[in-house]
Amino acid sequence: MLDGIRIKPITRNTDERGFFCEVMRNDWTDFFAQDQIKQVNNSYTYPGIIRAWHRHLRGQTDYFLTLKGAMKICAYDDKTAELTEIVSNETNLQIVRIPGHYWHGFKAISNQPALLIYFTTNLYNQLDPDEERRPWNDPKLIPITINNNKNDPRTRQPWDWNYPPHK
Repeated sequence: MLDGIRIKPITRNTDERGFFCEVMRNDWTDFFAQDQIKQVNNSYTYPGIIRAWHRHLRGQTDYFLTLKGAMKICAYDDKTAELTEIVSNETNLQIVRIPGHYWHGFKAISNQPALLIYFTTNLYNQLDPDEERRPWNDPKLIPITINNNKNDPRTRQPWDWNYPPHK
C-alpha cells in the first residue's frame, strides 16, 4: 500500500440482540497516531456511482468506514504512479486511513446503496475548500503498480473504475 495508508479491522461484539462495535478511540495510537478528528461526515451513494478524484493539500487525512453495502476505495500517488485499491464492506468492518495528499475516491460496488461515514482531521471550509479535483475518468491517471503489483492487467493504462471484477 501507499505510505501512510492503513486499515484497522473493527471488532464486533455480537449477541442475540445484534452487535456493538467501537469505531474510533483516541487511544488507538497505533492507527490514529497524532491525528485529531475535527469533523465526521456521512455519504450515501447509489450503486455504480463513482466519487473521485480529489485530494487535500493542507495536511488533511481522511478515515473511511463503510457501514452498508460495499465500496472500492482507491488512492493514487502522482509522483510514483502507484495505486492502492481496497474493497471495504459492511460484513468486514474496517477503517481505511487515506493521507489527503494522495488522489482518492471510491465507487459503490454493491447492488444496494453504500453508506459511508468518514472522519477528517480538518474542518471543511466552504469559502476556501481544501480540495483539488480531477475527473473520475482522467486519462492521465495511469498506475504502473496496483497494490504493489506491476503485473496487474490494469497497469500502464488509464485507470478504469469499471474494469470487470476478477474471474
